[in-house]
Amino acid sequence: MPKFAANLTLLFNEHAFVDRFAAAAAAGFKGVEYLFPYAWPAAQLADALHTHGLVQVLHNLPPGDWDAGERGIACHPDRVGEFQDGVERGIAYARALGCPQLNCLAGIRPEGVDPERAQATMVDNLRFAAAALKAEGLTLLIEPINTFDIPGFFLNRTAQAAELIAAVGADNLFIQYDIYHAQRMEGELANTMARYLPQIAHMQLADTPGRHEPGTGEINFPFLFRHLDALGYDGWIGCEYRPLADTAGGLGWLPAA
Repeated sequence: MPKFAANLTLLFNEHAFVDRFAAAAAAGFKGVEYLFPYAWPAAQLADALHTHGLVQVLHNLPPGDWDAGERGIACHPDRVGEFQDGVERGIAYARALGCPQLNCLAGIRPEGVDPERAQATMVDNLRFAAAALKAEGLTLLIEPINTFDIPGFFLNRTAQAAELIAAVGADNLFIQYDIYHAQRMEGELANTMARYLPQIAHMQLADTPGRHEPGTGEINFPFLFRHLDALGYDGWIGCEYRPLADTAGGLGWLPAA
């Protein structure tokens, strides 16, 4: 059965952020992820992980101005210096937290920037990031995100992610396959997982419609979990969904250990 990590950005919102580590451990999770660690001192987060016996499995590189609606800057030709500074910051947190992989958000393609220039910028940025992370023994991820939720998001399909990986040519660059985003953009989940599994290092889940917990929508998660077992997937699956009610009360979908 896959290993499930609690996404503390979306789960256990009944608690203040730092208290969510304890709540996740009490619910039986062994791993956690969240969008960004940068609003908290790394030492505080590392202490929370250690205290509650949790593994940090993922966080994202700095995304630009998130509060202003930016969702990554890796495809922004005029933000290369800022992107590189963000890579250094992300690595520093990953080192402090023992986090083995960082996700790079492509971002929304800027108005007036043609797709070819955005692609070239992202390839160059990913080469820089992959080299910097490799020096630290870290894995770099890229995540296709659906354009219904984030219109204009540059990286939005699994095949496109695979093409970017081929263009970059780094052996520590992999796909973060989000089942929710993939279902909205392309469907064909089981066959896509099987085709691209060698390039997938992390997964996330939520049901659709609604982006709630498994069992609330159209995706057959019990089948997919069995399918992943049969394929031999041994990475984490981040639970990146919005609970319909309180988090703990909605965890009945979790398979028995």
